[in-house]
Amino acid sequence: MRRRVYWLLPNLASALATMHDLLLAGVDVHRMHFMAREDCDLSGLHAANVLQTSDVIRSAEAGSVIGAAVGGLLGALVAGIFPAPDGAPQWSLVPALVIAGALVDAWTSSMIGISVPNKCLERFAAHIAQGRILLMLDVPLQRVADIEARMRELHPEALLDRGEVELVFR
Repeated sequence: MRRRVYWLLPNLASALATMHDLLLAGVDVHRMHFMAREDCDLSGLHAANVLQTSDVIRSAEAGSVIGAAVGGLLGALVAGIFPAPDGAPQWSLVPALVIAGALVDAWTSSMIGISVPNKCLERFAAHIAQGRILLMLDVPLQRVADIEARMRELHPEALLDRGEVELVFR
C-alpha cells in the first residue's frame, strides 16, 4: 500500500531536480506524476495521465456498485415474473444480471468520469494556474517520513500539502 503525497514546485528546473533526487532515493519514476498548466512544458518529467487528473477511477467504482445493485434487483424481478417452464423462479439470472449491470454501469460511469477533474486536485487549481507544478508522489507507507525529510532538506522551495490522505493500492 502506498500513500499519495502532494508537493508544489515553483518551476520546471525545480521539478527536474526533484525528480532526479527522488530517482537517486530509489523512487520509481512511474510513481511520480507531474501536473501543470496546459501551456507549461513538462519535457523530461513523468506527466500525470488521465487516471491521476480525472475522476475516471472513482466514477467507475461507483458505477460498478450501482450497476450491480440495479442488476441484482432487475434479476430478482425478472426471475420472479418470468419463471421457468416448470414454474420455478429462474434465480440463475440474478448473478448474470449483477455482473452485466456492474460492467455496463462501470463503463458508462467511467466515460462520464474521464471528463470530470479529480476532486482531490481542486485545492491545487489556483497554484497550478499561477504556474506551479504539482508533484503527486506514490510512496510506500514506511518511506513517507524518509522521503518527506529528504525533500525538505534538498528542496526547501517545494511546498508539502498534508490535506487529504489518499491511499493508493496500485
